Amino acid sequence: MPELLLTLAIIVGKTLLLIACLLVFIAYILYADRKIWAAVQLRRGPNVVGPWGLLQSFADLLKFVLKEPVIPAGANKGVFLLAPLVTVVLALAAWAVIPVNAGWAIADINVGILYVFAVSSLGVYGIIMAGWASSSSPFCFAWAL
Repeated sequence: MPELLLTLAIIVGKTLLLIACLLVFIAYILYADRKIWAAVQLRRGPNVVGPWGLLQSFADLLKFVLKEPVIPAGANKGVFLLAPLVTVVLALAAWAVIPVNAGWAIADINVGILYVFAVSSLGVYGIIMAGWASSSSPFCFAWAL
């Protein structure tokens, strides 16, 4: 039993470390993207939050989390709120089998590339769920007619 708990703790620790590294990496890639497009458009870009605007992505995350959700009146609220969660979980789940260092992967399975293809192809369901739940899909309008 202690071996099982230790193995579970290691897997959870690896998962949290990988997610934290991915989210910080993505935040700074977004920062670089915004700075590059600002230079293309001859404007300054993000430069207010933190030194040289380095904390802008984290300020945007905080604003997104604390913002009041706007749910359309005719929406299926459960599915509408679940759709972004499904998309994010599936996007992060694909990283479980990608080795980031020698012998360091959350799940070491023989069919890793098949798993990545399968999980990444399921990501479209989050978008379909959001469109269906908000009653803004063309299929919903055709069905109503």
